[in-house]
Amino acid sequence: MKISGSKILLEALQKENVDTIFGYPGGVVLPLYDQLFDSKIKHILTRHEQAAVHAADGYSRASGKVGVALVTSGPGATNTVTGIATAYTDSIPLVVLTGQVPTGMIGNDAFQEADIVGITRPCTKHNYLVRDVKDLAKTVKEAFYIASTGSPGPVLIDLPKDVLTSETKYIPAEPVNLRSYKPNYQGHIQQIKKAAKKILKAEKPVFYVGGGAILSDASKELKTLAHLTQCPVTTTLMGLGAFPSKDALSMGMCGMHGTYRANMAMHESDLLVSIGARFDDRVTGNVEKFSTNSTKIHINIDPTAIGKSIAIDLPIVGDVKLVLKDLLAILKEEKRNWKKDLKPWHQQIDQWKKTFPLKYNQGKGIIKPQYVVETISEMTKGEAIIATDVGQHQMWAAQYLQFKHARSFLTSGGLGTMGYGFPAALGAQAAFPGKLVFAISGDGSFQMNLQELITAVQYKLPVKIAVLNNQFLGMVRQWQQLFFKKRYSSSCLASSPDFVKLAEAYGLLGLRAEKKADVQKVIKTALDTPTPVLMDFRVNPEENVYPMVPAGAGLNEMLLT
Repeated sequence: MKISGSKILLEALQKENVDTIFGYPGGVVLPLYDQLFDSKIKHILTRHEQAAVHAADGYSRASGKVGVALVTSGPGATNTVTGIATAYTDSIPLVVLTGQVPTGMIGNDAFQEADIVGITRPCTKHNYLVRDVKDLAKTVKEAFYIASTGSPGPVLIDLPKDVLTSETKYIPAEPVNLRSYKPNYQGHIQQIKKAAKKILKAEKPVFYVGGGAILSDASKELKTLAHLTQCPVTTTLMGLGAFPSKDALSMGMCGMHGTYRANMAMHESDLLVSIGARFDDRVTGNVEKFSTNSTKIHINIDPTAIGKSIAIDLPIVGDVKLVLKDLLAILKEEKRNWKKDLKPWHQQIDQWKKTFPLKYNQGKGIIKPQYVVETISEMTKGEAIIATDVGQHQMWAAQYLQFKHARSFLTSGGLGTMGYGFPAALGAQAAFPGKLVFAISGDGSFQMNLQELITAVQYKLPVKIAVLNNQFLGMVRQWQQLFFKKRYSSSCLASSPDFVKLAEAYGLLGLRAEKKADVQKVIKTALDTPTPVLMDFRVNPEENVYPMVPAGAGLNEMLLT
């Protein structure tokens, strides 16, 4: 029996265990939306295509599954680009389905035509233009395979309208076997043995952990290895949650706004073991000054990430979880007295922590944003999934939240996308309806996708939104204060909406805190409310994020106040 391309597509998606799609309909994808009407797959209608991709991204980061977004052609497709680039930079597995004009009209400047395959080629792991309905099932199978294997990433499938309406016999796709794409999962054992020897000899080792440890679900192996070797651990922004914040070996986040002890340990280390990180410029600072005395081991599933910006002494290409398992097996056979041997190193790190801890002075007056973040962390006991936007609030969240679990912190690391956090939180809530989900945002970032408030209401997604409202583009203002003589050019947001009234207009509870005594009360009310809540925290307008590594400086050249 012959069925339409739209039915074939939905059958193929169900075989990939897709249960939720985030999207926005339009002309050329109406045949697909007509089939979705009776489908078992849940569709969540966002109010902007960019938000649909961010929501699919948040769903993926929280669940570990491939996120799926569906949009129409032309502007619908081009509106996804920022979301796709966000996922690409952070290696998040997505499949984005875009509508396209009929195959016979491609290239004729037809209504709502855009070459989305060409546009997204630099920011997708792979993409497809399906020209024959007979190729559809196979294409979907390949897309999910490519998105979720190796170093994950977004894959786009462009769907001409006639491919969706044409009919053919549905034959489920065979298992994928791509000759040109063979990810290497098992690390080379001789390289791993060499790494073990270097760890055994190190006196000032550091485990530098990135998002790859989370993507490979390697938290258990990382914790076991750290405790065995007594090696101190620092994480990148993307690696937060891979290692428990309250563990005695945790030094917190490293990099531009990392802790003093983490950055100094990186700088003074004699062995730096990069585990699923990529030596991003926000971590290294000036590469010529970066950890100059250390031997560097780099574990990463993506061979192109190794040696891209920092010279590596010992590369290990492979899945982080599998490599750490092999490394553990070797090191467990060794007899080193790790605790005794590394005691001087830990004493030095403790001294750095005591000398320059993360700190702020709340007082009884205006609310400090750090206090809001700390209070959220304490009142949720580290059990919430928290998504952030980008800016000062993102860094305060990274510094002051206490993480217990992997996949509990969702943020745009590589691209730095304002407007990401709230839709991502909706995606995480859709993945885990019974979990507590927070979105921490700034008054600038939140206004980029605030239309999704109605999505939260319509689909009963009880996300708690905390807006740290300083009436500025905070990070822009901080740089202008420090490096541009306080010339606050176009960074003031004094003309902002009343967020409480805005929340009420969208049909959800709006709350405001203007002094310290209000903070706990507002958060408690939000936690006690079973529906979405928008909290407006009026915080100190000119609070800065410290420590801070200025542009061109080394990690040991932090601004501390």
